[in-house]
Amino acid sequence: MSKVLLIDDDVHLGPPLTQYFQRFGLGLEQALTPSAGLARLRQGGFDAAILDVMLPEMDGFELCRAIRRESDLPVLMLTARGELTDRVVGLELGADDYLPKPFEPRELVARVQTILRRRVGAPSPDAPLHFDGLTLEPATRSVRRLGEPVELTSTEFDLLHLLARSPGKVFSRDDILAALRGHEADLYTRAVDIVVSRLRRKLEPLEAIKTLRNAGYTLALQRRAP
Repeated sequence: MSKVLLIDDDVHLGPPLTQYFQRFGLGLEQALTPSAGLARLRQGGFDAAILDVMLPEMDGFELCRAIRRESDLPVLMLTARGELTDRVVGLELGADDYLPKPFEPRELVARVQTILRRRVGAPSPDAPLHFDGLTLEPATRSVRRLGEPVELTSTEFDLLHLLARSPGKVFSRDDILAALRGHEADLYTRAVDIVVSRLRRKLEPLEAIKTLRNAGYTLALQRRAP
């Protein structure tokens, strides 16, 4: 699941957007001030940021400039002001897109999905994923381990695909539940461990999935070129 940080001082905006983003496989968290947002971004784990222009401490333009000094993270800017000059300034500072308030949540999701796809080097969602001893074909939902096909359930494939899209990234049980909910109606927190255990057995002798105590799971295989 891609994670997005919303930096906006409107306490009423984050909760409904968080629920809405989950419908599209996106995780959204909110920081109410630029300083809190920058601290969260420096901790890592976010794939994009949404910045309000009108913020306490510093405006969204200055915040965008601060982010760009440290990262090429995709940035979308929000503002209640719709002037062309504001948009130009934001884009010149390195923002990837710009959306005036008020906005429709579906348009915001669509724009976030677009800037995530535009990331330099980001593979197509259906592009094959190759690792040492393991190949995933998302288009056909097939997996080969050491050259041999592996039969996976829908939930097992979706879990493996989730981990494989971001090898080395640690996914908590909550991340996995949010990404897989709807595929297996009775999937709950402890059931994640069961799915991981089944998947590990099917991928043996590869030591593909690593457990990080009190943190979650990550794909431990080395990515390689096709």
